[in-house]
Amino acid sequence: MMKSFLIGLVHFYRCTIGRMLPPVCKYEPTCSVYMIEAIRKYGAVRGVLKGCWRLLRCNPWSRGGYDPP
Repeated sequence: MMKSFLIGLVHFYRCTIGRMLPPVCKYEPTCSVYMIEAIRKYGAVRGVLKGCWRLLRCNPWSRGGYDPP
């Protein structure tokens, strides 16, 4: 249930706020897709932690590229 709620929050972000922002993703898959995959693979707590770590790594000094969860 918690996993579904968190995935729903990410989908809500993608359909609202995400559409207003320009596409500037450095990573493949995008951070929102990464978060969803991490939650599905590792569960709610560990998946969110991995997703947040990914968001912190997304900065002007990172190389980006392919980074699966």
